[in-house]
Amino acid sequence: MASPKLNTYLPLLFSIALALGMIIGYKLRSDMPTNRAFFSLQKHNTIQEVEDLLNSKYVDTVNIETLTDTAIQAILSKLDPHTIHIPALQVAAVNEDIKGGFYGIGIEYALINDSLNVVQVVSNGPAAKAGLAIGDIIVKAGSSSLSGVKIETNTIRTLLRGQDGSQINLSVYRNGSMLQINVARGKIPLTSLDAAYMIDSLTGYIKLNKFSATTYTEFMNGLLALKKQGLQKLILDLRGNGGGVLDEATEIADELLAGDKLITYTQGLHYPKKEYRCRREGQFEKGKLIVLVDEGSASASEVLLGALQDWDRGIIVGRPTFGKGLVQEQYSLSDNSALRLTVARYYTPIGRNIQRSYKNGTAAYYADASVRQAHSAKPNTLVADSSKIYTSQAGKKLYGSGGITPDYFVATDTTLFDALPANFYSKATITDYGYQYYKLHNKQLQGYKSAKQFINQFAISPTDWQLFETLAAKDSIATNKISPPNKKLISAALKAAIARQLFKTNGYVQAINDSDPAVKKAMELIK
Repeated sequence: MASPKLNTYLPLLFSIALALGMIIGYKLRSDMPTNRAFFSLQKHNTIQEVEDLLNSKYVDTVNIETLTDTAIQAILSKLDPHTIHIPALQVAAVNEDIKGGFYGIGIEYALINDSLNVVQVVSNGPAAKAGLAIGDIIVKAGSSSLSGVKIETNTIRTLLRGQDGSQINLSVYRNGSMLQINVARGKIPLTSLDAAYMIDSLTGYIKLNKFSATTYTEFMNGLLALKKQGLQKLILDLRGNGGGVLDEATEIADELLAGDKLITYTQGLHYPKKEYRCRREGQFEKGKLIVLVDEGSASASEVLLGALQDWDRGIIVGRPTFGKGLVQEQYSLSDNSALRLTVARYYTPIGRNIQRSYKNGTAAYYADASVRQAHSAKPNTLVADSSKIYTSQAGKKLYGSGGITPDYFVATDTTLFDALPANFYSKATITDYGYQYYKLHNKQLQGYKSAKQFINQFAISPTDWQLFETLAAKDSIATNKISPPNKKLISAALKAAIARQLFKTNGYVQAINDSDPAVKKAMELIK
């Protein structure tokens, strides 16, 4: 079962999340002019003329900015699904994910009973250095109350974030006492690497959730650390990785492919052909390689996958990928919004463009990923466009448009689409359980010194299950109709939620992988 679990259990929300992830498959250009306008103001075009007439002649007052946004959206709707307009208020947040960080205090929080609870603290971050801890309740940030009222998430984000080095005073409730803690804001990384650990003495596992400006560095740090632990075989997990910065994917490909092999090339009507080739000796060119994929693997992920598959480097396991073969660049507009414009297509080394058709419109285009996931028990219906057949270097049959078809298929567990367990994720019941269990059993849990020890020795007891039923009742979810298969599934998720509290995302992924059929298949193949 893929992580994050919310994407797996909620096909509709999966589509939305994928749509957001898929709009980052471009090379962010720091030297892009900030005043580059989408509509030229030197010579009025029809849209500008209509706006002028509405301003000067219309019977009522109109919001020209809103009308302009509507006009832009109407124009872009006639293009591909990945050419989008980003409103000015969203530009910073969208770019943060690509750049791999923002400035803040470094906590994860949850609103529980109208109180802001600190659920996680970023290691060595500003909050950790100032002394904040899991379980703290932040009552005030400066003079602004964060407790006892239904406060908006955007408001919390605005209060906690700020310029590098700026100070914020927090009123914190801990163990019956009120503390005043000053935190100096700093750079908070938005990491690409969810996990890097040894499954056995020879086999390492690395999971990447996106390709941001820091992904290659994170990947190399993880790979070199695992090599010091004896890594000779690698499972690279790209499930749910919606893409990002093209250069980062090609840099990782360079570490896995030998010689000066072609990795990919891009080309568009106004975009000259550009080749990306291996330039150096890689750190993992010869060891056994398995790559895990699903319908959420897209864009830059597919660039990497296409290169590995064309050159017969490793084995791809899972389900057919999303099928995005377009490249975007971002242009700043005069109102501080941005246009993310498709400028080229990318091709695999043997000339495949794996872009899926979008002739039925954007909504159907994104919804198709969820439909394919729900029907993945029938793999013969999920093969990419069989009318475009290519041959790898070793003679293996490969397909063109429609994504990357894996070498070994692992079907979706149909129990994942039961509405009942889906509710537990939509209402964050399982995440809340991990936090509440950690607070109640903190001393006992400290006895586990590694994620591996926790996974091998811990089990959800009947008493632990009762706590889950109590939290579910608070979320208005009945548990009396949970089937035995779903109870087993939910228990594994509860255990993983506790592992996350103890060992962060690395521990969560290890716990989930312990019963993951795709990981089990990868281990069979790699041995």
